Amino acid sequence: MNKRNLLSIVLIVILATVLALLAGCKNNNGTPPGLTPPGKKPVKIGGSSTPLVATNKVTIITGKGTIVAELYGNDAPNTVKNFVSLIGKKFYDGLTFHRVETKAGFQLIQGGDPKGDGTGDAPDKIKLEISPKLRHWEGALAMARSQDRNSASCQFYICNCDIKALDGDYAVFGKVIEGLDVAKKIAVGDKMTKVTVETLAPAAATDDAKK
Repeated sequence: MNKRNLLSIVLIVILATVLALLAGCKNNNGTPPGLTPPGKKPVKIGGSSTPLVATNKVTIITGKGTIVAELYGNDAPNTVKNFVSLIGKKFYDGLTFHRVETKAGFQLIQGGDPKGDGTGDAPDKIKLEISPKLRHWEGALAMARSQDRNSASCQFYICNCDIKALDGDYAVFGKVIEGLDVAKKIAVGDKMTKVTVETLAPAAATDDAKK
């Protein structure tokens, strides 16, 4: 074999090696790692590419500290409207957290019952609202209910960990943005000294409101 042929073989091997390395830097869609494949849009948390817009901010003052949550009135309009209305009537002031769950994978605090034992209600019931954008993340704020899916009225709970098993069965309408550490310190019987709400942005009109 002469030197010219040997050089050709070496160049071919080098070229093949370079091509193999370039192919290895791409995923199965032919896209470099970390980039979205062509024709696909990034999906945000909650299963939607539409960002959540906070319409209200709720402050819950307790003996253990303060919990602040934002509400999503465009995604759970009737639930948020009912919650805001009860706060405006000072319904929650002085009520307790009557339930605390600390099991692995199922940690939450529940309150807002005028009877303080889990059996109390407010006068108005609301229909179950499920938004694909709102899930039971850690810090999720959601409405409690009885076996009747449309029986929620005033009792609410805060998830102290992700609880995916509740997705699709209970109405999530907000999320804790400050004081999750306080929520994790709450014990049965701890009081909500004062609950206030602030409007951040007007919610879009619902079909009911348009009629």
